[in-house]
Amino acid sequence: MLDDLDDIHALFHGAPKTTEFKKLRKRIVQDVREAIERYGMIERGAKWLVCLSGGKDSYTMLAVLHELQWRGLLPVELLACNLDQGQPGFPATVLPEFLEKMGVPHRIEYQDTYSIVMDKVPQGRTFCALCSRLRRGNLYRIAREEGCSAVVLGHHRDDILETFFLNLFHGGRVATMPPKLVNEEGDLFVYRPLAHVAEVDCEKFASAMQYPIIPCDLCGSQDGLQRQQVKGIIDEWERRSPGRRQKMFRALMNVRPSHMLDPALFDFQGLMRGKVEFDANDPEAPRLR
Repeated sequence: MLDDLDDIHALFHGAPKTTEFKKLRKRIVQDVREAIERYGMIERGAKWLVCLSGGKDSYTMLAVLHELQWRGLLPVELLACNLDQGQPGFPATVLPEFLEKMGVPHRIEYQDTYSIVMDKVPQGRTFCALCSRLRRGNLYRIAREEGCSAVVLGHHRDDILETFFLNLFHGGRVATMPPKLVNEEGDLFVYRPLAHVAEVDCEKFASAMQYPIIPCDLCGSQDGLQRQQVKGIIDEWERRSPGRRQKMFRALMNVRPSHMLDPALFDFQGLMRGKVEFDANDPEAPRLR
């Protein structure tokens, strides 16, 4: 634990004093707080398993959750957890040493899912689906063992947007990663408190704080992934029209089932003339073309 703290938590020790960084930090904290409140994530007195990969996103999430906890805005217990999946060359000491130094309660779990993935996935196919499924199963188990009510993941706004287009282009459905869900067994919540946070903000924050980033060599070693292709498309849209990412993300929060094509979501058969569906003068009503 650091002895000469100059901030609210060791995770913020040595934070830049620049106005730019202070604005960045404030923006991320506000975005996380907005997501937590909007999607009803807080159960007072609950315990969260905060999952750390060692990437920029999970470091950012860990720091911001501890800031909100310190400010009394997140009345839950936080337990950081890293699942070491046995990838060759993985720097197994980095996260435990960092968390110990920061005074963050944590659990490090070793499970060799890497060998399973390499054995089961045919050559040329992507690892992500099986790797994610195995990882999630172990995290659920750990959460139960630790008495946690929620598993907290570090997916950010751009992950959610990319998943939407992956489902649209390749899955034939309109869906994405929800900010809050209940697992199939019905005993755990899954939260994504970075849902409103831009990836670039996570990059800037983790870089400015000089957190020890650990790359994912398993996924990163594969070329031509569908997610990489979708990311490239969105990057090009953003380059041509700055701000488009945020507009598309806001659209995911402003869905009108009556103007889609799914009869399971809207009763087209029962739609009657003369029925007022919504107040056109309502400022909250989305403008449709």
